[in-house]
Amino acid sequence: MERTHLVLSSGFTFDYTNLYGQGLVTQADVAAIGLRLIAAHQAMEHMRSTGEIRGHLSKDGAPEKVLFSQLPYVQAGHLNSPASIARLKEFGQSLRNKVDVVVSFGIGGSYLGNKVLFDVHCGEFWNSKGAEERQGYPRLYFSGNNIDPRRTVELIGQIKYEARLKAVHAGPHDGTYRAQLVVISKSGSTLDTMSTFMAVYDALHRETPAIEVQVVAVTDLAEGAGETLLHKLAAEQGWPMFSVPDGVGGRFSIFSEVGLVTAACIGFDIDAFLAGARAMDEACRQEDIWRNPAMLNAALKYLAAEKYGQDIEVFMPYADNLKSVAEWYVQLLAESLGKRTDRAGREVFYGRTPIVAVGTTDMHAQTQQHQDGRKDKVVQFVKVAAWENDPVIPDVFPSADKLSEISGLRLSQALDAAREANAAALRSDGRFNATFVLPEMTAYHLGELLYLLALSVAYEGELADVDAFDQPGVEAYKRLLGPMLKQHSP
Repeated sequence: MERTHLVLSSGFTFDYTNLYGQGLVTQADVAAIGLRLIAAHQAMEHMRSTGEIRGHLSKDGAPEKVLFSQLPYVQAGHLNSPASIARLKEFGQSLRNKVDVVVSFGIGGSYLGNKVLFDVHCGEFWNSKGAEERQGYPRLYFSGNNIDPRRTVELIGQIKYEARLKAVHAGPHDGTYRAQLVVISKSGSTLDTMSTFMAVYDALHRETPAIEVQVVAVTDLAEGAGETLLHKLAAEQGWPMFSVPDGVGGRFSIFSEVGLVTAACIGFDIDAFLAGARAMDEACRQEDIWRNPAMLNAALKYLAAEKYGQDIEVFMPYADNLKSVAEWYVQLLAESLGKRTDRAGREVFYGRTPIVAVGTTDMHAQTQQHQDGRKDKVVQFVKVAAWENDPVIPDVFPSADKLSEISGLRLSQALDAAREANAAALRSDGRFNATFVLPEMTAYHLGELLYLLALSVAYEGELADVDAFDQPGVEAYKRLLGPMLKQHSP
């Protein structure tokens, strides 16, 4: 019998029943790239031990190490050390019952990864909860991920409203409203982030009654000739700083201080998150593809694309607050594998187009296309096996037979039945899909999932012989942006 599930000791499962077998990716397909799989695995082991990836250069054309695989291992001398993690936690504790709001400014991985941690830990209604329900942690808003005038003005208005409300209700107590701005930019010249940061910073400083504004900068900490604009500004202003580490691209930075600073602001379990990533990395050191989740995921999707034309990947979690995981994955897949040339400089135009979907929402929007449109898609589902809170559907209207039939089911059972029906319908028409199963929605299992995806693109880069760690297409528009900004200057 063909293997169809890879189950880790934690219970995390990669169910590839509908991705591998007759009419899908076959055993013969996998065997045909056996030597390349061995080479890819050796490349990953070499990356772990040295940080070197064959042919990888920085945007300036200099050799550059790739260090994201070091991040789950908290050790002295590593990018994440016991001292750096302790400092993050200390920062988080310093906000509790003292700071009213945090505004995080960042774009790309400096927003998308941070939003994942917020959504999974806090949920949609965090900012509407009282301080006691938030265990003293502040409200948190994101900005800097788009240069949107309306939203920036409305965010400023919301913070001013909260400040006035606190002043009115403080009575004889301290009515000072305290805002912590966290500005994340390796260079300090990121247009989207810095423009909105400056707009908010200035507006809050001008507010009456006064809003107490504090700033933390997350940037490249290099000094001297390599000092960045934001590092210099933070040093001049006396702002505390956290690190955007060298060797970690933005799309991998969720495991670094870039992402963990948001975790600290909301009381997210940093230790469990990194432990989950570490456990996944250890599982992916297996040479046997059928026991290595990242290599298996990469190989099956590479073969699905290259041999069977499945060059679109729909990432579809069945959970509202995992939608941001799909959005994070869009950047990870697009920037890592969307490449014009291979390492030899030949034009290959490689890479799957990633699409965000959410179950069951997009079963009523996208599934028609998934089921009856072009056969060019892999649909990647994410299932949560056990929910912390899982209401039973009540029999409120017993005279309505159709409604009464579903009573007694838990919401999660109805959700999973919908996912299973979707997967089975796709498979019945020869359409490729797979499922990642998280035993529970916890920091540990989130760490497992995200690290699996990060390592998968590294493996696939080796199989496709493209550099999974550069982004020359992004640099193309950046070269044009400066002159165009000057044309619009007053």
